[in-house]
Amino acid sequence: MPVMRQPHNIYIHVPFCISKCKYCAFFSTARQPDWDKYCTNICNEIQQWSDKLGPVNIPTIFFGGGTPSLMPTGIFAKIIAKISQCFHICPDCEITLESNPGTLDAARLDRFIAAGVNRLSVGVQSLDDGELEFLGRRHTADEALRLINAAQARNIKLSADFIYGLPGHTTETVAKLCRGINQIGLGHCSLYELTIEPATPFGKMNLAMPSNSDMADMYATIGECLHLPRYEVSNYATADSQCRHNANIWDGMPYIGIGRGAAGRIYTDGRWFEQMGDNALFAPISDDARATEKIITGMRTMRGVKITPDVERIIDWGWVGNNPLLIQKHGDRLCATGHGILTLEHMLLQLTK
Repeated sequence: MPVMRQPHNIYIHVPFCISKCKYCAFFSTARQPDWDKYCTNICNEIQQWSDKLGPVNIPTIFFGGGTPSLMPTGIFAKIIAKISQCFHICPDCEITLESNPGTLDAARLDRFIAAGVNRLSVGVQSLDDGELEFLGRRHTADEALRLINAAQARNIKLSADFIYGLPGHTTETVAKLCRGINQIGLGHCSLYELTIEPATPFGKMNLAMPSNSDMADMYATIGECLHLPRYEVSNYATADSQCRHNANIWDGMPYIGIGRGAAGRIYTDGRWFEQMGDNALFAPISDDARATEKIITGMRTMRGVKITPDVERIIDWGWVGNNPLLIQKHGDRLCATGHGILTLEHMLLQLTK
């Protein structure tokens, strides 16, 4: 009887940056990388997972960081070739490259596209040069727009990241940002609330941050002013521009995390495993724990969490029935209402038995 192998998405962490931003708590380093050594390590991990999982289908590949656009295009091509050798890259595989303006010109973008990139995620963060300097970014708004224009001219899928909720931000600041995004004509963008992490430079500063109430008002302003529908708490896109990689992960599909700092969820031999790149972790995770993760990620999306048997088993259906203003069942999915999204953290604490 043939072995049924689950498709696995792939996330590859590229932990190198020109410099660390003042808000960044991700695993990354601002030092000159040894790209050949990095490539060898990544390819070895790919081989190890191929040996363990077999030639599974790969629906999406996501190069995140750090700043993956710093990578030499030849190194990128070698990694894609290794994935193709070890797995089955689906014909419509979405291959995303995270990038920062100033690290990628039109010629290098063409070489990345020739090597397989069909979706570019640009870390813009702000359209205001003063805010970019405050955040510790190394690019200007004009450099960001030039990269976006180059990607649009090449007709690949495109996303851009922005940050709101900086000290001094108001609903009008956020409305102005949304108007700027609308003028760019993006099909996908992410707007993240500035979060102060203790170990970052911002965490060591006594910043006068907006109140929770002000942040909530700014969040509502995005929904009112941005010309893109929200499909996840912080992500907005037209239906054909949504990030398939993230959507697959949020929906509970397995994924392999490759490279130091990467995380994954592996499904093999009928069991789920928690995994971290660079062979840092590979441990079984219980069905209930994995179902809880699927609820947490799925409920962040507008389509909600799919009610699979493991999810159904741990949902507190009595609580769901008593709170129709926060959560509702639509077909085979459980979805937060508009009000429920605003109280999502509290709701998730109540949702499971």
